[in-house]
Amino acid sequence: MKVTIVQPAYSTDYSRSEELFQWEMEAFDACDPGMDLIVFPEAADVPALAGTLEEIRYSYDRFFGKLYDKARETAIRCHAIVCFCGHDRDEKGLYNTTFVLDRQGNLAGKYNKQHLTPGEVKKLVCDYTYQATPTTVVEVEGLRFCFLTCYDFYFYESFPQIARMKPDIIIGCSHQRSDMQSALRTINQFLAYNTNAYVVRSSVSMGEGNIGGGSTVIAPDGAVLCDMESRVGMASVEIDPAKKYYKPAGFGNPLSSHFEYVEKGRRPWKYRPAGPAMVPFDAVMGYPRVCAHRGFNTIAPENSMPAFGAAVDMGAEEIEFDLWWTRDGEIVSIHDDRLDRVSDGTGLVYEHTLEELRQYDFGIKHGRSFAGMKILTFEEILKKLAGRTVMNIHLKTTSNTQEYDRATLQKIIDLIDRYDAAKWVYFMSGNDLLLELLGEMAPHIARCVGGGNDAWGMVERAIRLGCPKIQLVKGKFNQAMIDKAHQNGIICNIFWSDDPAETREYLKMGIDVILTNDYNRIAQVVAEFKQE
Repeated sequence: MKVTIVQPAYSTDYSRSEELFQWEMEAFDACDPGMDLIVFPEAADVPALAGTLEEIRYSYDRFFGKLYDKARETAIRCHAIVCFCGHDRDEKGLYNTTFVLDRQGNLAGKYNKQHLTPGEVKKLVCDYTYQATPTTVVEVEGLRFCFLTCYDFYFYESFPQIARMKPDIIIGCSHQRSDMQSALRTINQFLAYNTNAYVVRSSVSMGEGNIGGGSTVIAPDGAVLCDMESRVGMASVEIDPAKKYYKPAGFGNPLSSHFEYVEKGRRPWKYRPAGPAMVPFDAVMGYPRVCAHRGFNTIAPENSMPAFGAAVDMGAEEIEFDLWWTRDGEIVSIHDDRLDRVSDGTGLVYEHTLEELRQYDFGIKHGRSFAGMKILTFEEILKKLAGRTVMNIHLKTTSNTQEYDRATLQKIIDLIDRYDAAKWVYFMSGNDLLLELLGEMAPHIARCVGGGNDAWGMVERAIRLGCPKIQLVKGKFNQAMIDKAHQNGIICNIFWSDDPAETREYLKMGIDVILTNDYNRIAQVVAEFKQE
């Protein structure tokens, strides 16, 4: 694959905009059909320093349409994938946006810069940067493209999330005009090595010297395939996107990417913003544990934020909740398929839209002090509690079918990945077909076998399905089942216990996780047992 990077001259003299933009147009014309990927720098529609929003708008109006048309024309003429950065616009204002055009000139995808500089925040739309957003992946001809724009390159915290998307090429449209080329090269090499992807970065030349510029192509092993330093012009290099870099995952271990090796030892609670609020993820958190069933639901409405928040803030290692879907495809937390028991609504959850469900009161049935509470969405739970507790997610299915809609399931999986919560959650279901599907669609998320139609055969089912957990049902298990599960490395939950004496007996039998409705009472029993 022939990759071409373009590095125009840059000026702080805004009056040179027309001249510099014309150079970009000529650079497009100089591209040839031998090129497969062509990358232009950041803000190609503002080719000289714009000090005010008015100047940015003026440049956008003058140049963006011509830029887009020329990029599209070039993609078609050269039969190449073209990436360029300009400004997108909607009713809110202007965005710093990278556009990807396929070989037919069609828009394959867009990326909005995630880390706007303080100066950009004052001029461009930035509200989206204060929200959790998934990593942008644009797939063209089977190649996975991810993106960083200029200032984005400095936020190393995002590199692991990009790596999780398994990119082939990371496109960097840049304007880094004050950093040393040696520093930029190091950052680019660090990015490529940590994501096992090619980094293709196009910037602008600040003239002679070692500041700015540095348009470059870096291989996954960190090798510098091309570095334009301060040179104005274009450069091309051949790459093989399928060629990755794998090394031993520690001395004497099988080969893996650097990211995979690091991920095995990651301790995010030590250095992520949530800091001490984060807890060890499921695979390394100790046992026995208490799981607040539907939250601390003896003091607050079940499957509600007050119930979850109370349990988590009191130290619950796990919370359990149920997920259903709405008629318009949203994911909500409620146990029953009917609304009647926990709200002032009637009918089936999945026959209502989310907006319709929001009209009902989901607190009044618990007590007047909770009147007016609305149904909780899965995303709202993740926004508040991802990484702060392990989540036992009970995926509900209708009684008249054993199947689960793939699109709905993918939405749940995508939300978990968006909030980087995969290591803190596991899916629970008594539906073996669903568990098999989960193993296929989300092998990175743990699964737990529930009772279903064969509670006594739960251990054998878990072994067959490759599930690391089972959720035993009170009155439908014995010591032999617990022992066999442990012999096969399977964790044993028990549903459920609110009685201290009963809980102590379960712990003596080797139960690992006690689901309870009365978190505080049962947590004290478990804490005392662990100290004995």
